[in-house]
Amino acid sequence: MIKFENVSKSFWSNGHQKVILHNASFRVDVGKNLGILAPNGTGKSTLVNMMAGLEKPDHGRIRRRGRISWPVGYNGGVVRTMSGAENIRYIARLYDRDQFETLAFCMDFAELGHYIDMPVQTYSSGMRSRLVFAILMAIDFDYYLVDEGASAGDKDFNEKAAHMFRERLEYSTLVMVSHSPETLKQYCEQAAVLLDGKLYMFETLEEAKALYAVSYTHLTLPTIYSV
Repeated sequence: MIKFENVSKSFWSNGHQKVILHNASFRVDVGKNLGILAPNGTGKSTLVNMMAGLEKPDHGRIRRRGRISWPVGYNGGVVRTMSGAENIRYIARLYDRDQFETLAFCMDFAELGHYIDMPVQTYSSGMRSRLVFAILMAIDFDYYLVDEGASAGDKDFNEKAAHMFRERLEYSTLVMVSHSPETLKQYCEQAAVLLDGKLYMFETLEEAKALYAVSYTHLTLPTIYSV
């Protein structure tokens, strides 16, 4: 379970307040993949980072139950001065995983060769993404969080990563944020729309798409969409 209780979050930029959430309450339960639609620049990444515990709300409470991944594509969890192997063993200990099994899996999956024993700061961005994604796949999570545009490497590796990710989703729940309904359609049965500081939850993607389309016309929202 991921539950937001009266959560508010905003930033100040160039003297203006950008509201991500305002007194928002909703929950995401295990078992039904959720897609969240939002235009670029409205706070999709901030929302998913709060779900992961990487960012805190200004007000309100976020309750989590079960194992929740860091966002796919997030590379901030590795120590750049440590080698890939050292990072793998360290994260394995944090999640109570066997270090040697986790290392063996990541070495095979990430395909980093001798770079596995070199500092992460010597990696290219693609190599670093492959390392982090391999560690993510080596750990069983109840929820996987995905921010659109996440990439694990080159085309061939991305295809392998997508196949592995679909295997994980057979027994885990996905939360994906995107500006594209077509992207969400591949994975999600249930959908929501992030709009004007509120998250509007719907049972189907088609219902969410209807509100999403209305939001671009700058029309007044019907009261039936109120949370």
